[in-house]
Amino acid sequence: MRIRDILRRKGDAVATVEPDATVRQLLAVLAEHNIGAAVVSPDGAAIAGIVTERDVVRRMHDRGAALLDQPVSDIMTTEVRTCGPADKVEDLRRTMTEQRFRHVPVLDDGRLAGIVSIGDVVKSAIDELESEREHLVDYIQRAP
Repeated sequence: MRIRDILRRKGDAVATVEPDATVRQLLAVLAEHNIGAAVVSPDGAAIAGIVTERDVVRRMHDRGAALLDQPVSDIMTTEVRTCGPADKVEDLRRTMTEQRFRHVPVLDDGRLAGIVSIGDVVKSAIDELESEREHLVDYIQRAP
């Protein structure tokens, strides 16, 4: 299975925030879309960084409520691991597990084309196992 297969099912919409958006604005986007991360992008196509709920919680502990009015660029991760639509889901699953990434933006020709979460990757694995199980049951039931 390829990353494009996940995007085909879930869609290619990506919640983005501009680097100068406040953390308060970020939280509104995360809550509105019921998601755990947003891509930081000045134009909706290029990636400047990624920011997660976890980033907010960790910085809130250090900086207190004043963090809410600071720009997202102060807390975002700038070294973003990405993947492409043709990449294998199995390879991404391994990378996400080993390097503890929970969200990976998808780039197609250098432009933001989607985002894959660890939940998407796990769901694809479950779907593959279910499909294999159905094929095996069908095969066994047809055996003489």
